[in-house]
This record gives sequence, C-alpha cells and structure tokens, in this order.
Amino acid sequence: MRIPLFHINTAVGGVFLSLFHATAQASALPHDMSPLGMFFAADQVVKSVLIGLLLAALATWVVLLVRGASLLTAGREAAQAVAVLKTASSLPDAAAKVEGAGKRSLAQQLLDDVQQELSLSHAHAPAAALKERAGFRQEQWIAQQVRAMTQGIGLLASIGAVAPFVGLFGTVWGIMNSFIGIAVSQSTNLATVAPGIAEALLATALGLVAAIPAVVIYNVLSRGINQYKAQLRAASAQVLLMLSRDLDTRKQA
Repeated sequence: MRIPLFHINTAVGGVFLSLFHATAQASALPHDMSPLGMFFAADQVVKSVLIGLLLAALATWVVLLVRGASLLTAGREAAQAVAVLKTASSLPDAAAKVEGAGKRSLAQQLLDDVQQELSLSHAHAPAAALKERAGFRQEQWIAQQVRAMTQGIGLLASIGAVAPFVGLFGTVWGIMNSFIGIAVSQSTNLATVAPGIAEALLATALGLVAAIPAVVIYNVLSRGINQYKAQLRAASAQVLLMLSRDLDTRKQA
C-alpha cells in the first residue's frame, strides 16, 4: 500500500510545526525556576514589590537585634536598681549605695530627680504637695524612658499589617500580566502561563515571610517593654517610699 506524497509532507510539516511551538514555549520559560530565577524573570512592578518586601524583612531583623539588645541591657539595669533601692532605708542611704554606679544608672537618675524637686520646693512645703510633685516628675521620667525604648517598634507593626497586602498586589499584577499573555498568544497551554503565575505567587510568599516575623517580634518586644516599664515603676515606688519616710522624719524633727 503506497502512502500519497501529500500526506507524508503534511505529517512532516505537522511535526516540524509542533517542534517549533514547543521550542518557542521553552524559550519563553525562564531557565531557572528557583526564587532567584523567577525574580530576574519578573517584570519591573513585581521586581519592585519583591525588593520592597526584602527590605522590610531585613528591617524587621535589624529592629530585633538593635532594640532587643538595648531592652535586655535596660532590663538588667532596672532589676539592679530595684534590688539596690530595696536595701536602702532613706534617700541619703540610697544615694550612698548607688554612688559608685555612675551618674547614668537608673537608680541615680531617680534619686537625682527627687533631690532636684526637693531643692526647688520650699523648705516648709507640705509633705503631700512634695510627694505629688515628686511622683509627677517620676511619671514623666518613666514615660520618657519608655518612649526611647519603643523607637522602631511601630515599624514592625506597619510591616506586619502592610506586607501581606503589598505581596497580594504583586501577585494580582503578575497574574494579570499572565492573562494578558494568554490573550495575546491565544494559547491556553498551562506551560505558557505557569511561570508568570509562579512569579506572581512569589510576591505573596515573600509578603508573608516579611509579615509573620514582624508580628511575632512586635509582640515579643511589646511584652519586654511592658516588663521594663513595670520594673521602672517598681524602682520609682521605692524612691517615693523613701521620700515619704524622710518627710515624716523631718516633720517629727
């Protein structure tokens, strides 16, 4: 049985046409489907989103290292201040105990703040007024210390809240470009649109990578700052207690 030459040419042409389409589709795919390869294959908008999310993730860990180290140091100093002030019976006794700690110690700052208020007040001022003014100064000092410790914490809250939506924007943009490519090429082959969708989903994944640690670190640092604030209040309470005791002694004298 002889096969017509027309059918042979048609079959050979179909094979070459299929090979041509397969080669074109393979050339359209990125050579590297790793996260780095998909990053270089993405368009400019998705690249900008990915770079922004990478910077946000880096900022999260920088805040953890810087603020976490300072919080640990401040917590130890506050615990030492509370321990020293608890052993003192009066303001002069406390001043003698913390004299060797240096001017920058928390206990020394609290005592200096109270002594400054006593020097500014009248010698025969009522004890209640002195206690109220000293307590107000102590609250202002504690608020200042807490504000200094919370610097950079708000950035973590912003990253945790915004990063998933930024990643979702990159995903929507990438999928939209993939569907535009389907419309232009008039091909519904999954291999044609899969790389673009994978690149788009990479933005969502990176958004979660930036947001989840930011939320966890924010909660951990917030708890640490609350504990630090409680230690400062405990130290301030010891100073005010000694002030009240000294005022009673002075009144009796």
